[in-house]
Order: sequence, then structure tokens, then C-alpha cells
Amino acid sequence: MTARKLTVVGQGYVGLPLAMRAVEVGYDVVGIDVDEHRVKRLAMGESFIEDVTSSRLAAALATGRYHPSCSYEDAGDFDVCVISVPTPLRDGVPDLTFVESAARSVGRQLKRGGTVILESTTYPGTTQEVVGALLSSESGLETPGDFHLGFSPERIDPGNRRWHLQNTPKIVSGIDAASLVQVRAFYDELVDITVPVSSPRTAEMAKLLENTFRQVNIALVNELAVAARQLGVDVWETIDAASTKPFGFMRFEPGPGVGGHCLPVDPSYLAWHVKRTLGQSFRFIELANDVNNHMPQYIVRRLFEGLSRHAKPLAGASLLLLGLAYKRDTGDVRESPALAIAQRLAGLGARIRAVEPFAQSDHIPCEIPLVELTRDELRAADAVVVLTDHSSFDYLLVEEAATYIFDTRNRCVGSHVEVL
Repeated sequence: MTARKLTVVGQGYVGLPLAMRAVEVGYDVVGIDVDEHRVKRLAMGESFIEDVTSSRLAAALATGRYHPSCSYEDAGDFDVCVISVPTPLRDGVPDLTFVESAARSVGRQLKRGGTVILESTTYPGTTQEVVGALLSSESGLETPGDFHLGFSPERIDPGNRRWHLQNTPKIVSGIDAASLVQVRAFYDELVDITVPVSSPRTAEMAKLLENTFRQVNIALVNELAVAARQLGVDVWETIDAASTKPFGFMRFEPGPGVGGHCLPVDPSYLAWHVKRTLGQSFRFIELANDVNNHMPQYIVRRLFEGLSRHAKPLAGASLLLLGLAYKRDTGDVRESPALAIAQRLAGLGARIRAVEPFAQSDHIPCEIPLVELTRDELRAADAVVVLTDHSSFDYLLVEEAATYIFDTRNRCVGSHVEVL
């Protein structure tokens, strides 16, 4: 029996785990990516994300059913195509360039009866009004009728060891009943639970709600952290105490800001769409963005004040930054507030060095030298700044060897430690 063919456009944090899982359940998978260097690495069995080990990638290649490629010509005759490409903001406006380009290229390969699924986060209406229209114009096929189309939001949480693609419930949708049947049938083979909804618009909005919820609540505790310090209250003890309530409260923690592709970007898609369509502001999103976007500036100010208390000027100070990724135990530096902080500190004349065990060096700005976490590095620093609390860091060593620690993640203790 001939294996069913799947094309996955985008081989990053979303597309690569999907491609691996599809190979494992029997699909013949073509993984399309415009990054030739990335495709070459994949073809050699070298993974660049934590959620897919190189051994798992090598096993997929060994089956002969995983084919990384830069060419859409390799994607022809697919049964299912999933589009998982970036949807960045450009000057606060959604940029669907990658989605539109992918839809045009996929449309040229689309055959009658094929199924196309968008996973890229976007505003309600994109699946049908943008992707569907481009697929039809390029293929000459109509939908509903000639091909199936749906939206299923990605829920990948890089570095999460408990929740991954297979065991995270998957929202599925289709532009008509027949499309929903095909979309759900595809994901039923890959994940434990599928959650069908009435339309792609609902699924698109659900994804925006999930990330807006996190953005707003992180902004709440970030603003609380700023106010609590001025009120003489320990915000971390406060959160610990509130978290003992078994109902009506969900724990969020302050930090240096938000990063990754989702939180700094996705809520703004919703705010932009509401403004454009309804002519009104989404005030919670705008306020949350403002609070979280100002956290790097606040961290720099606090560090300036802390160094001053130790009779050290920021200009010329030797600073060792622990962690540059946007979240613990990943190498994902997309929109990382730690990078914004590092660059701001360097711009103010500080001498920056950083410890980042997960991120690839070619993703780190060249003006931020990477070093190992050693006793000598800790002792040489005028301040050690914990920005990303990777579990691999030896915090006992940090506490013992550093003379002054500014900890944005509440991982260190001692009289020489200052927390956010």
C-alpha cells in the first residue's frame, strides 16, 4: 500500500515536530523550508530544536519517508498539506507575507480532493479569505467542493516535557462539513484528542484568546512586581500565598518581559483586527503590551540602581547574564526580552558576557560573547543577572561565587541577591 503523502510548509518549532509525528504514523512527508542551511542540516540528521532530538530525526530519515526540501516541486500530489510558517508583526501590523507565499506555492501543486490546513497564528477570517482565495486562484479549483480547507492552531510549547504535540488536545476546523471530516481524520492519526469547532474563525479566535490570556496575566504580575517593591511587599511571597487557593486563581510569575513568537505578537493580531474591523481599541491588549514591553527598560533601571548601591557605575561594569532564551530550558531567542536587555546594557557602556547553554551561537548577536558558567566568570563580574532560569544552571555556585546578583526569576537566595 502506498503511503499517504503529507507536505509540511515550514520546518521550525511547529512544522518539524508535526513532520516527525506524521512519519511515525506512516505518512510520506515532504518538509518544505525556504532556509537552505536549515534543510541541509535536517537532511544530515541534525536537529536544531529541543523538542525533536537528532536521533528521532535520524530515525525518520532512515525510514525513507521524510524528505526535507527547499523546492515546492517535491511537494506535488500531496494528500494533505499543513502550512506552519511565521506570521510576524511589521510596525504593529500583521505581516502575512509568508502565509501568502506558501498558499500561492501550494496552490500550484494542489489537486482535486486534496486537504490544506493552516496552523500559523493569525486573525479570524484568514483561512478562507486569504489562504482559500489564493489556493483557488493558483489551482483553478473551488472550495467548498474541489478541495478541503481548514485551520488548526498550533499549541507547541518549546521545551515543555509534559505537554507536546501528541498529548495536547488539538482544535480542528473546516470551512464546511466535508473539510472538517478530513481535517479531523488527519489529526486523529497524530494526536490523542481532537476538539472540533464550528468554523475556522472560531479556531483562529481561540488561538488568539489563549495567548492574549497569558499576555494579560503576565502583564498583571509584572505591574504588581513594580508596585509591590515600592510598597515594601515581597511579590514572590505574595504570589506563593495566593497560589494556595485551590480555586479562582491561576499562578503567573513576573519576569523581564515576554518573548517567543506567540505572546509578543499574537495578541496584537487580535487588537489590529478589532481596530480595523470594528473601529475600536482592545484596551486590555494595548495595556498588557505596554506593561510587558517596558519590563526590559525597568530591569536595566533596577540594575543601574543596584550597581550604584555597590559604588559601581553601569558604564564600564562587567556583567554576566545568565540565559538569553525567552523561556527556561529552550534555545528559542525569538523576541527574547533578555536580548533586548543585553543590547540596552551594552549600549549604555556595560561590558556584557552571557551564559546560554541552549541557543545556537549564530542566533545570538555578535556583540554578546558567550562563555561557560564558571567560578572565575562569576567572580569577575560586577553583577550576575539571572534573565532565564535554565534548570541546568548551578545556582548554588552562582550564590557562592558572585558578589552581587540581580535575579529576575527568583532562583537565588542570599544577602547579596536582589530579586525583581
